[in-house]
Amino acid sequence: MEFIDQIGYKVQLKNYPKRIISLVPSQTQLLYDLGLENEVVGITKFCIYPNKWFRTKNRVGGTKNLNITKIKSLQPDLIIANKEENTKEQILELQKLFPVWTSDITNLDEALDMIRSVGQLVNKIKESKTIRERISESFQRLDQVPKKQHRVLYFIWKDPYMSIGKNTFIHDMLNKYGCINVMNKYDNYPELNLEEVSILQPDYIFLSSEPYPFNQEHLNTLKEIFPSTKICLVNGEAFSWYGSYLIQSPQYFIDLMNKMA
Repeated sequence: MEFIDQIGYKVQLKNYPKRIISLVPSQTQLLYDLGLENEVVGITKFCIYPNKWFRTKNRVGGTKNLNITKIKSLQPDLIIANKEENTKEQILELQKLFPVWTSDITNLDEALDMIRSVGQLVNKIKESKTIRERISESFQRLDQVPKKQHRVLYFIWKDPYMSIGKNTFIHDMLNKYGCINVMNKYDNYPELNLEEVSILQPDYIFLSSEPYPFNQEHLNTLKEIFPSTKICLVNGEAFSWYGSYLIQSPQYFIDLMNKMA
């Protein structure tokens, strides 16, 4: 069987995989929701869902610092990766050893396509369709909620402060949630200082829980500098996880904005 991944790489499988390693947290959760309890043999240390997998599955390092020796020892017949979350050098190294299917996701449509493709890869087509339908229904309910077009600055990192540009999945999620990304003239993950933040004059500043773990102390510091801006800690998974977590993401945002109103 031959499959084309989202970066155009051909992945050849002799049979449906029985030993899968997932290198991306949101895709690990997807594999669990597809019912691959026995097939998944390895995950990263950041794959926190489901908790029982986090506690019991073999860990193969971090998303950008994989333990290639450990991966070799597990002898996977399929590795599922992501272009942005994993490093190119390590993916190229793994491609020489094992079948590696890599996603490349910057919007909701690409996320749904990934879920469809992974379902085909692992022989869970029906389950994959159900997940996609539930995600679509969730976003359809979101569409029915009045939007106020809040201008949002979304932080993913500190020292230096980093935000999200127009070609990112988080940007697409903000748009779906009815927000305007104040960094929409930039690509990728631009750096900015607090003086630039003041010039942008966002209605809201969202401090994400990942990849940098912003906390109440960071919020308080920014609130002193920008007293007229609404600042809140947000669950990064609801904005950046592009697997089955998307089923619950729209409701999270609705609840967040109701709380902030």
